[in-house]
Parts: sequence; structure tokens; C-alpha cells
Amino acid sequence: MNLNHYRFLSLWPLPAPPVAVYDVLARPEDYPRWWPQVRAVTRLDDRTGVLTIRSLLPYDMSFTARETRRDPDAGVLEIAVSGDIEGWARWTVTAEGAGTLARYEQVVDVTKPLLRRLALPGRPVFRANHRLMMAAGRRGLRRHLAAV
Repeated sequence: MNLNHYRFLSLWPLPAPPVAVYDVLARPEDYPRWWPQVRAVTRLDDRTGVLTIRSLLPYDMSFTARETRRDPDAGVLEIAVSGDIEGWARWTVTAEGAGTLARYEQVVDVTKPLLRRLALPGRPVFRANHRLMMAAGRRGLRRHLAAV
């Protein structure tokens, strides 16, 4: 088992139409406005940007995100990531009842040296840190969608 390899799945039921959710998720440069743990997004071009994130634990992670798929008809946004983490992440936005289900999948390997050294004792804490970040993102997106 590679202790630096992570697979995450988060499901966000949201009380908004899929097109509204997709439109917000398709603008990562706005994430810091509604997702507290996304500290900065710097666009490099129309398909690439650098993100800096920080959840509860006292370390930042920075990575370059390059769009690999943008399919509004299928509700899919996918990126390749490189930097402190390497791999991919995908949003899939679908209708669910009167609202939307935003499905977030991420498969990454941690490359940040400190986190690699702490892989064995830190793994459960890192996973919990990710869950906290995703829960805060869901709450922030719900508030943002209600305000627009």
C-alpha cells in the first residue's frame, strides 16, 4: 500500500439547479469567495491555474491545475494536478430531485516532502483534514448559491 496515494469521494447535495452549480464550479478563480480553505487561485491561462489551499492543519498545499475536460452537457469538469499533489480531480454535476448532486472525485499522490515523511502517522489526520475542507466547501457553496 502506498501511504502517499489518496482516493477521495465527496457528494454534495445542493438546493439549486444543476446549471447554476456547474457555472459556479466552472469558475475556480472565484472559489476563494465561497470556499474558505481555497486561499488563492492565480490563472495562468484559460485552462491552467495555481491553487493554494489550507485546511485545519498548519500547512499550505500549492498545485497547478490544468483543465482536461469541460463538458457542460455531461456536467463534468476535470483537471490534472501537479505540484504538492499529483493526479486528477473531477466534478460531476447531475440533477437530483429538485436540486443537484455535485460529485467530487480525486485521485492523487502527495509529493510535498513534509507530508510524505509523515505519511504513516499522519494518514488518518490528513484524511480527516480533507473531509473538513470538503464539508466547509459544501457549506460555502450552499450559502453562495442562495445569495446569487
